[in-house]
Amino acid sequence: MISAFANTWKVPELRDRILFTLAMIVIVRLGVHVTLPGVDTTVIDAWIEDAKQKSDATTAGGLQAILGIFSGGALQQAGVFALGIMPYISASIMMQLMTAVVPKLSKLSREDGGRQKITQYTRYLTIVIALVQGIFVAKALINPGTNPLMGGIGETIDRLGRDLVPNPTVLWQIITVLTIVAGTLLLMWIGDQMTDKGIGNGTSIIITVNIIAALPGALFQTWQYFVADPDASKFRVMMLVVMIAMLLLVIAGTIAITQAQRRIAIQYAKRVVGRKQFGGQTQYLPLKVNYAGVMPIIFATAVLSLPTIILTQMFPEAGWSRSLQEALAGGTWFYVLGAIFIFFFSYFWVATMFQPSQISEDLKRNGGYIPGVRPGKPTADFLDFTMTRLTFAGAIFLTLIFVLPVAIGKIVGLPPGSMVLQFFGGTSLLILVGVVLDVMRQVETHLLQRHYDGFLRKGKLKGRYDRLSQSSGSTGGTAIVYLWAFIGLLLVIGAVAYFAR
Repeated sequence: MISAFANTWKVPELRDRILFTLAMIVIVRLGVHVTLPGVDTTVIDAWIEDAKQKSDATTAGGLQAILGIFSGGALQQAGVFALGIMPYISASIMMQLMTAVVPKLSKLSREDGGRQKITQYTRYLTIVIALVQGIFVAKALINPGTNPLMGGIGETIDRLGRDLVPNPTVLWQIITVLTIVAGTLLLMWIGDQMTDKGIGNGTSIIITVNIIAALPGALFQTWQYFVADPDASKFRVMMLVVMIAMLLLVIAGTIAITQAQRRIAIQYAKRVVGRKQFGGQTQYLPLKVNYAGVMPIIFATAVLSLPTIILTQMFPEAGWSRSLQEALAGGTWFYVLGAIFIFFFSYFWVATMFQPSQISEDLKRNGGYIPGVRPGKPTADFLDFTMTRLTFAGAIFLTLIFVLPVAIGKIVGLPPGSMVLQFFGGTSLLILVGVVLDVMRQVETHLLQRHYDGFLRKGKLKGRYDRLSQSSGSTGGTAIVYLWAFIGLLLVIGAVAYFAR
């Protein structure tokens, strides 16, 4: 494996793709810390310092932790990337579901150039979603006490005697919403460029980088809680060892389930065309155990976050509203309803995306059949029955991953929203595993094409040949040099401004 990492720099195209991806990652993280115009940054700095000094600084609920993941901390920083890439993800999911349900869109997706049209519609929908969410963010900045991701900032504002937004005029609100929408569109463009000219899926990598950005803080909190705390006992140190062992087991299990699949044997009839014989061999139709991936958890989170946002904006001071917000944001009801929604959306996603009738017709048209099963409707019924059982196992796995962080937190005494627990399950772990495996597949494909060994000499990564062709070549070496020179200039300017202040 070490030699495979060394060989990545021997392939010019692969090296350029990796350097371009790293450059885009740096730009994304710089944008997180660029504050929106008209926001008093000294209030945010003071609030962050106050939060570090409090022992309960990590008591945010599960919903707040998930929202913080997708924004990469930009919501707490009131940055131009406050919404992150979430509006584009929401628009993509909505368009995928509409494509499976609406006949016109389904027909359009199968036509030449139809996918480009659907991508264009997705971007228009992203603008609409970003506008609506941007208005909510602007109102939350005017009244930061109602922002669930800025818990405790009201005390900091009272202590300093300054508002987070000193002059919240209508013009400021318009500029703020337009800036937030522009930040989201810039992230969407960066994701597309990373997919086209870099390594891996750009949107997924942006989310992964936002997750990894919380790792230093999680490690610091782990050290403070289990080792440096004066009240820490030997039992806590033992629990730290147990948590490390559990983390390795959870990651290994997540990789195994993510890669697990049921292989359905497909036999093709022999055909003679001219002097050549085709068919007669056995191929396999892979059905993944976790067919829906992380989508059910994202769906469940979106459904649970909607009532919280509405209550925050419409009834910010009502006692019953605050109690309901706390229950839906990170209490027991959040995980109970989340588990129910995950089961529902797992079957819903499979029902809309997996079409056994179409697969059966395609097999029949190409002379393929499943041994022991008659072509046509019996084949469709067999595939539907098999996928239903696999979906049940996948839904149980997603539910366990969803509730695992809070279960581990109960054992070791950490709050549900602690950054330490984000790496033990839930959306973070699934996205991390999926993105890392996808990047390794693409890198291994490039290495094998240049006759180098992949990451695993014995065996192979499943799906290593899924991306043998890219839609566009990598960025040239000269452009990479200019890009990194520009990033270096930005870093120097930022360092000078920081020390000057």
